[in-house]
Amino acid sequence: MEAPAEPPRGRRAQAWTARSAIAVAVLAVALALASAGLRSLLLLGVGAAGAAVTAAAVWWALTNRGVPRILAAILAVSTPVAVLVYYVTVGLLWVVLLASALWTLALVTGRAALSMDTGPDGPPEYSTPPPRRPFLIMNPVSGGGKVVRFHLADKARRLGADVVVLDPHHPQDVAALARSAADDGANLLGVAAGDGTQALVAAVAARRGLPFLVIAAGTRNHLAMDLGLDRDDPAAGLDALTDGVELHIDLGFAGGRVFVNNASFGAYAAVVQSPAYREDKVHTTLDMLPDLLTRHRGPRLTVHAGDVVIDAPQAVLISNNPYRTGDPAGLAHRDRLDSGVLGVLGIRVASAAQAAGLLRGGRYPGLTALTRREVVVDADAAEIAVGVDGEALTLPAPVTCEISPDALRVRVPRLRPGVPRAKRPMDWRRLHHLAWPRLRSRSPGSRRAPLLRRG
Repeated sequence: MEAPAEPPRGRRAQAWTARSAIAVAVLAVALALASAGLRSLLLLGVGAAGAAVTAAAVWWALTNRGVPRILAAILAVSTPVAVLVYYVTVGLLWVVLLASALWTLALVTGRAALSMDTGPDGPPEYSTPPPRRPFLIMNPVSGGGKVVRFHLADKARRLGADVVVLDPHHPQDVAALARSAADDGANLLGVAAGDGTQALVAAVAARRGLPFLVIAAGTRNHLAMDLGLDRDDPAAGLDALTDGVELHIDLGFAGGRVFVNNASFGAYAAVVQSPAYREDKVHTTLDMLPDLLTRHRGPRLTVHAGDVVIDAPQAVLISNNPYRTGDPAGLAHRDRLDSGVLGVLGIRVASAAQAAGLLRGGRYPGLTALTRREVVVDADAAEIAVGVDGEALTLPAPVTCEISPDALRVRVPRLRPGVPRAKRPMDWRRLHHLAWPRLRSRSPGSRRAPLLRRG
């Protein structure tokens, strides 16, 4: 009988990473049992109860005003403190902290092992010649003044770009500026501004078949982040003018309006519609949320996503490609921008108990996450408030959201930091198979299934 083949070096590294994760997890459990015995179960129960009460208190604070909100906020802060005081009183705070640290390390290491067999990151790159007549629009107030602070206009002009710096005191139609530049022979359109402005110019670039350049000069820079650009150095994005490659990414549409990141409906969309939101975001949000979350204000929404119907959600997020789930550190990331599907997140919470269940994670009936090519958002009103890439709009109901695959050519620097690597949700059974693959290969029926399943 032939000896089993030696696994490749990458598989051996994956196996040892998986074994390390399991060993650290066992050490965390052993520490709790050895130090606290059966009391470790009580410690776990007290911690879970404290988390549930804190989540419920946060819900009460968001859905009430005045004295009830103040009392709920006090409860939300005091509950974790009370749990910590209890741990100190029984002399086991060090056990809780050390075991929690070990368990966190086990999760991080385990996800790293599970992620080692993920596919390539990002869409394919295409080599194209540098643009001859690039045209860039820059907003000097976006991102706290990054255009001025990083001297983006001067650097772009030195690289041969035609630059228009917007006047914040006299609003201009950026889409009209982009169309005019294309008519005059520009063969690249770019933006150094927020995501909303980027979407307007991206729509023109897509319709004209021109490459689009993103400069991370906004506040959040979600698209720049998912393209792998350096958000700490917006000027690095200008390298694409001389040494760049093209990516072909999807575009989302909400009622015919292009979005590069997402379209939101419900509570958030209603908040950003308020004229007071721009002046005082926190106060306006806290003032409006009680009526929005308890459905005393705003239309009742119904979302039709193929064969799935989401009835009366408080918030709906339709994204151009799905956001990560199962990875709290990466919830703002999209692993792909060319999957050809919309991401759909619907949240329905009606009580403090449901809010606590939602924050515990895992499967929860009030949270719907799926992907579709088309989604229809309807309401019991003639119009729906929509936040399109953070810009407040009002669209006639129903609003049809669609995706156009590979609709936009994006030019990016050849050298860039890259998108954070995708992380798989924790799966201890799969981790065990990765740690000791030969044990699985000797088990009955092992030949009926491959060692690694993609999914």
